[in-house]
Amino acid sequence: MSEEMNLGVNQEFREGDIVKGVAAQVEDKAVIVSIEGAPYDGIVPISELSSLHIEKASDVVSVGEEFELMITKVEEENFVLSKRKVDALKAWDKLENQFATGEIFEAEVKDVVKGGLVVDLGVRGFVPASLVEDHFVEDFEDYKGKTLSFKITELDKEKGRLILSHRAVLEQEKASKKKSVFGEIKSGDILEGTVQRIATFGAFVDIGGVDGLVHISQISHEHIDDVSSVLSEGQSVKVKVLSVDPENERISLSIKDTLPGPWSNIEENVSKGAVLTGTVKRLVSFGAFVEVFPGIEGLVHISQISHKHINTPHEVLKEGQEVEVKVLDVNANDKRLSLSIKDLQENQAKEEVIDYELPEEASGFSFSDVIGDQLKRFSGK
Repeated sequence: MSEEMNLGVNQEFREGDIVKGVAAQVEDKAVIVSIEGAPYDGIVPISELSSLHIEKASDVVSVGEEFELMITKVEEENFVLSKRKVDALKAWDKLENQFATGEIFEAEVKDVVKGGLVVDLGVRGFVPASLVEDHFVEDFEDYKGKTLSFKITELDKEKGRLILSHRAVLEQEKASKKKSVFGEIKSGDILEGTVQRIATFGAFVDIGGVDGLVHISQISHEHIDDVSSVLSEGQSVKVKVLSVDPENERISLSIKDTLPGPWSNIEENVSKGAVLTGTVKRLVSFGAFVEVFPGIEGLVHISQISHKHINTPHEVLKEGQEVEVKVLDVNANDKRLSLSIKDLQENQAKEEVIDYELPEEASGFSFSDVIGDQLKRFSGK
């Protein structure tokens, strides 16, 4: 009877068969299952429960749980079964389809290992560190238990190789956003942005999924030598779109054009006749340009530099020199400021002329005494 039963079992339940089982007993390293229609129970070793490493069977299986299993070995009054192989069979067909179509799907990160992340998709999926994010990540410990979106980048069923990428999903989303932004924005638009990266020649600003360049000359009305002295990564800024080049995916932006210019309300701050201190910025043949406020230069015409005749401004001035100037005229519309150095030297010049005309022997005498003696000489008296 026993021999006939064993024979029947071997004929009816063979290696490779898929059967339904219910967890009857859960031990640390194995699960005892009752099999529908079988004369005796089977055992599922802990290594055959999942494609991932498991410390205790009770971590993933509970008594009474039902699942499909593959018979991997038929022994005397016992079956050795695998849940892992059934999961893999079901998974590969789905994964092959997802790989072929480029489908994006979500999955939980089950473990963090050296070099990347592990995901359970019925088979073990591996996410290399370089394919987790589109930026450098120093520590992945916080990723365990997280649900991320993935694309399959490599699949080899025979070798059991499954490589996933979250970075590919992010790049695809950015490409979609970029296309949308390029189709919407136009020159002259005023937008809110975030400084993403600082460079020696300017700053890259994110304006909604696309980075545009603010050249150093477009950051401020004032001259800037170091971009990082006025901007920092993560800073929110308002920008004006200068130009859009969808073909080359380039956007030129300006922060300066969203700020009040240095000439705004200049007539309220500077009036005709005002005396200001400035710095000589440029010397040209017809005069000197003097900066009196950041971004505001006025012209001191050569005729307004000195009471003495000079051929070039270089004779009395040099670039970088600090000078006092008098405002002759203000024209905000044309952004013109006429200045004079000579007008502030007039009194001093007159004093020099008078001192020069007085003879040394007149020291101690009144001016009228000296003039009177000279008139007597001319009259012959």
